[in-house]
Amino acid sequence: MKLLVVGAGLFGATVARERALKGDSVDVIEKRSHLAGNVFTEEVEGIQVHRYGAHIFHTSNQRVWEYINQFANFNRYTNEVIANYHGEIYNLPFNMNTFNQMWGVITPKEAKEKLAVQRSIMAGKKPQNLEEQAISLVGTDIYNKLIKDYTAKQWGRDPRELPAFIIRRLPVRLTYDNNYFNDLYQGIPIGGYTQIVEKMLDLPKINVHLRTDFLTNKDDYLRQYDQVIYTGMIDQFFDYQLGTLEYRSLRFETELLDVDNFQGNAVVNYTDSETPFTRIIEHKHFEFGAGNRGKTVITREYPTNWVKGDEPYYPVNNSENNQLFTKYRDLAQKTVPQVTFGGRLGLYRYYNMDQVITAALQFLNSSFGKNSKTLF
Repeated sequence: MKLLVVGAGLFGATVARERALKGDSVDVIEKRSHLAGNVFTEEVEGIQVHRYGAHIFHTSNQRVWEYINQFANFNRYTNEVIANYHGEIYNLPFNMNTFNQMWGVITPKEAKEKLAVQRSIMAGKKPQNLEEQAISLVGTDIYNKLIKDYTAKQWGRDPRELPAFIIRRLPVRLTYDNNYFNDLYQGIPIGGYTQIVEKMLDLPKINVHLRTDFLTNKDDYLRQYDQVIYTGMIDQFFDYQLGTLEYRSLRFETELLDVDNFQGNAVVNYTDSETPFTRIIEHKHFEFGAGNRGKTVITREYPTNWVKGDEPYYPVNNSENNQLFTKYRDLAQKTVPQVTFGGRLGLYRYYNMDQVITAALQFLNSSFGKNSKTLF
């Protein structure tokens, strides 16, 4: 089979590698000047810099963990986020440390009693939006200091305008545990993420072409290949003919500083409304201070409204956008059956890294080579 993979992120790289190992001839095209999509990392002063925001690999899927460990050695990094609210420091996710910092409580019993009082405003009421959902979980104090303004910056709208499901699974723990994730496996690849995709695509049957935009020659590509794996925006693929899906974008400001340690943690969230960015990432802490002494790299992350031409980072999965995506899905199945849409943008779905690999492996196991089907 002659296969074209559009996009050299984790989904595209996984499909390309596994099909090449099966004997297919695979061309991979990527419009950016580098591999690895949004997990791209590059070395600056001995520090692996996450150019498109912090990426911590975590999963409870042993098969996925073993798969990704073929291509890199992972350290034991644990994601323990700090929140800064007007200079007050809190641990995230919400746990006994947070409750002690917020209210001075010490025991789980004291925390339960305080949470019950804080939640009482929602007694007997079904949450109708994100604000009400958050208060029903953690009460008014934590909502007002650690969720309200941060969420407004992240999504560009008042939390009362956002659906409740966005934080329905907000972790609330009655233990002194600052680990953000509950997964069995967690870590950062020593030497960064880019090496992973480089190794995945380093096969004789795979040809990679950077700075190559599929959409400039879409019709030619569709004629030339038996199967196309497309990991870009599904609405852009169809030239927005049914309408434009909504996304959130990000802007990054990265600085090299002449200090060894700027903030003492890899990720610090700024949860007040006055600070324009949502968080500062200090990259060397992902590898326990590795890099040149006296130097550090920080990145300030600014969520922005997405407009055509910007990089889309997060789908806005409200009912209106999901209905429009369904129309594009149906259009794809009817008009381009040789095209598989995958990844976060192709499926208009928020994915963690392990979920991207899982989706790619599931697709390879169930559909590829049997019929020309889209991954929906």
